[in-house]
Amino acid sequence: MPLAAQVFEQRGYLEVRSFFFPQTVEGDSARYVGESLLRWESAWQLRSNLKVNAWLDGRFDTHRQFEREARIDFADRRLQRPAASVRRLSLLWNQGGWTVEAGRQLIRWGKADLLNPTDRFAPRDFLNVISPEFLGITAVRATYERGANTFDLVYAPGFTPSRSPLLNQRWVVLPEEVRALPVNDQGFRFPQRAQAGARWNHIGAGYEFSLSFYDGFNHLPLIDASARFLPQLSVDVRRFFPQMRMYGADAAVPLRWFTVKGEAAYFTSTTPQADEYVQYVLQAERIAGEWVFVGGYAGEQITTRRNPLDFAPDRGITKTFLGRASYNLGPLSSVAFEGALRQNGRGFFGKWDYSRMVGRNWRWTAGYVLIRGRQDDFLGQFRRNSHALFTVRYSF
Repeated sequence: MPLAAQVFEQRGYLEVRSFFFPQTVEGDSARYVGESLLRWESAWQLRSNLKVNAWLDGRFDTHRQFEREARIDFADRRLQRPAASVRRLSLLWNQGGWTVEAGRQLIRWGKADLLNPTDRFAPRDFLNVISPEFLGITAVRATYERGANTFDLVYAPGFTPSRSPLLNQRWVVLPEEVRALPVNDQGFRFPQRAQAGARWNHIGAGYEFSLSFYDGFNHLPLIDASARFLPQLSVDVRRFFPQMRMYGADAAVPLRWFTVKGEAAYFTSTTPQADEYVQYVLQAERIAGEWVFVGGYAGEQITTRRNPLDFAPDRGITKTFLGRASYNLGPLSSVAFEGALRQNGRGFFGKWDYSRMVGRNWRWTAGYVLIRGRQDDFLGQFRRNSHALFTVRYSF
């Protein structure tokens, strides 16, 4: 292939985020957290059906949630966010109805917007529980499309976990009985085998649905806690990841006034400490002029309870009414709201923000996050983490 036929594209942005917390919390007296992110995305079209994708991240923060090591991370398996990492590095090939991507990549399943129970190849960074970021995984993904049907096969030889909040930061709420004791973070115990999954999607006359299957491990951890008596009484904490098998389905039906979307999954596990349960979400979406509305309910039904000590934000926001709304004030600015309200009223989360573009390259966003509720509720336990936020982004 002549060099002239090759195409190289790139883009990126530099973003500086500021978080202002009116209240301190147990073990974290900081009221301000600053973060910066430099993201560069590139694509090299080698041939008409062959492309290389390379996305890189560089990070720095004021709160030691990010590493300070001068290295490039390829696996995203450490407690802190890496200072420099490969977000995506893959080879993409397509021919006829086939598309195959191999390497570091982002994989999303499901049709719902509020919660995706079937999205098992999408670990997240939960250092900030309310504003998680998706992580890439190392996998081979083969997609075949024929007519109204799409078949999706994924094989991931390694394991990428979701990143839990650091134990000495404000997004961890320790049980009252251990708050007075030193807590030693012992890191992870990772699975040693691969994960695999398959999904079939069908587009019909006035509807779309899919069936999916996953066999692997939960990217959200269970917690193994044990007491240490020497040289002083303390608690050792280690994260491990239970075996998981998922059977899922999702659907979307456009109606006259709105589009209805639903998604559900049944989770089983051979790990003795892991629950088995059904998780589902039902939502309605409507676009009216410059308005976009999404609202619905996320639920869960436990079939086998094993009382795990876990960190599971996806389960934490079930039995909850969820919603989003946004309005474009013009070509340069918009306002948005998203929120969650526990059905028993014990927890609430709301986020308001205003965003404006300045010139061709600059955008700033200001907002506020309000969290309320009871200590025994997943949302309510973070009630001292309400905060204002301000973000400036320069795109290039």
